[in-house]
Amino acid sequence: MADPATPTPKYQRVLLKLSGESLMGRQGFGIDSEVISHLAEEIREIRDLGVGVACVIGGGNIFRGLAAGAAGGMDRVTGDHMGMLATLINSLALQDRLEHVGVHTRVLSAIEVRQVAEPYIRRRAVRHLEKGRIIIIAAGTGNPYFTTDTAAALRAMEVKAEIILKATRVDGIYSSDPEKVPDAVRYDEITHLQVLERGLQVMDSTAISLCMDNRVPIIVFNSNIRGNIRRVILGEKIGSLVRS
Repeated sequence: MADPATPTPKYQRVLLKLSGESLMGRQGFGIDSEVISHLAEEIREIRDLGVGVACVIGGGNIFRGLAAGAAGGMDRVTGDHMGMLATLINSLALQDRLEHVGVHTRVLSAIEVRQVAEPYIRRRAVRHLEKGRIIIIAAGTGNPYFTTDTAAALRAMEVKAEIILKATRVDGIYSSDPEKVPDAVRYDEITHLQVLERGLQVMDSTAISLCMDNRVPIIVFNSNIRGNIRRVILGEKIGSLVRS
C-alpha cells in the first residue's frame, strides 16, 4: 500500500531534456560539480515518487559541432560526431552523480562505446525503466544533422514517455529572448503549431513537428530553481506548456 504521506505524481514516465550549457553553472565551459550534484538530487527525488525518468543531455558545454563548422570550416559530419561524444561525457558525469546518491542508472549510447555505455536498444531502455532505473540516453540519434532536441523527442516516443520536460535557465517560453528583450511576452500555454508558426526557440522545428504529430506535450521551465522538477512532476503550474 502506498504511503498516504507520499504525494501522487501527475506523470508516471517522463523524458527530461537538459542542455549541456545548464551543466556549466557560472563557468564558461565544462561541468560545474555543484550544478550536476543538484540535478542528481532532484532526479532522485522524482524517482523516489515512482516516476520513470529518461534523460537526454546536450553537449554544448564541451563542444558544439554546428558552431565549429560555421566558425572554423570543420566538416559538419565530423563536428556533429564530436558533439555526440561531448554528450557522452556529460551523460557519464550525470551517471556518476546519480550513483553517488544511491540511484541505479544506465547510460545508453546511440554510437557504440561498449567500454563505458550500453548500446541504445529501445526494448532494453524500456526494461531498465520498468526496473526502476534512470536511463541517460547519449550521442543523440547517432546520426549527424540531428540535434539533441530531436533525439529527445524521438526517444520520448520510443520509451512511451508521457511528456518532455525541457529544463532551461528561463521560466518558460517567451515571444523573444527575455534576456535581450525586457518586454517579451511569456506564454503559459501554447500549441506546437503556434510554436512553429511564430518561430519560437523552444526546440528545433524537427523536434516540435515530431511532438505535434504524436501529441507529446512539452513543459519548458527553469531548472535552476531548487525543487522545480518535482513541482512539475506533481502537476504544479510551473513554466510553459506546449500541447496539441
